[in-house]
Amino acid sequence: MTAFHLPVLLDAVLELAAGARRAVDCTLGDGGHSAALRAMGASVLGIDRDPEAIARARSRLGVDGIRYLTAPYASAEALAAIDEFRPDFILLDLGVSSRQLDDETLGFTFRRGATLDMRMSRSGPTAADLLNESPAAELATIFKEFGDEPRARRLADEIVERRAQAPFATSDDLVNAVRRVLGPRSGPGDFARLFQAVRIAVNDELPGLARALPALRDRLVPGGRLAVISYHSGEDRLVKHAFREWAAACTCPPIQPVCTCRGRALGRLSPRKSVLPSAEELTLNPRARSARLRGFQVADDA
Repeated sequence: MTAFHLPVLLDAVLELAAGARRAVDCTLGDGGHSAALRAMGASVLGIDRDPEAIARARSRLGVDGIRYLTAPYASAEALAAIDEFRPDFILLDLGVSSRQLDDETLGFTFRRGATLDMRMSRSGPTAADLLNESPAAELATIFKEFGDEPRARRLADEIVERRAQAPFATSDDLVNAVRRVLGPRSGPGDFARLFQAVRIAVNDELPGLARALPALRDRLVPGGRLAVISYHSGEDRLVKHAFREWAAACTCPPIQPVCTCRGRALGRLSPRKSVLPSAEELTLNPRARSARLRGFQVADDA
């Protein structure tokens, strides 16, 4: 086992970044993508909300040709730093890192006895706080929208009933609630999906992504490229729809007789279709199985 985890879809990322001189890695993690971007000659701004990830990457990569910022990529602080950096390539590798998944103290796993934490930044409300304090309607929305769960309201009500007897504290509490609602045939796939839904809510992942995408696009120099690796259907759907809308010359309803929108495309899809991991990559890194890369290149006259 290597000390650092393998960066996902690295070859595809480097193909999109070809010729880049100033690259932003919005989700630095262990620094694998940033190391490769720097090796191809780009100066790098590495951003991560996890201070431990920043410290690891700094010890691995040093400070030559790379700057670091501890902040969520959608924050005002990060966007200001990116604006000043004037990048021609921006990368978002979404979701939780392999290192975070492997650290049971962070509570991203449904392995028995894991603490219900799930915070990527080590600050703010935990997953336990969310499960113990959120109204049933809010929990139902989380499980339905982020977890595609048809029995979301029943699960939310079950959680509210259980927390009245004892607060949720470990993975077992949530697993038991899921089993009660989904039945004895529920298994790891259900647990992974619903734990992921809670994690997305704890870290404001989808709303943050929706806010960040146009802001990141507007901070690229003309002709610059934005690459996003997603692992969740909601993430990919959001990215796909945004990129397609930006690439359309007209976004008015078809029945509208006169164009009142911007009237031009903001750039183009690059590549036109999403990129998936190869069989060889999946053999080396099974956790890349749900990864999907999409790219967008802003117009030269942006």
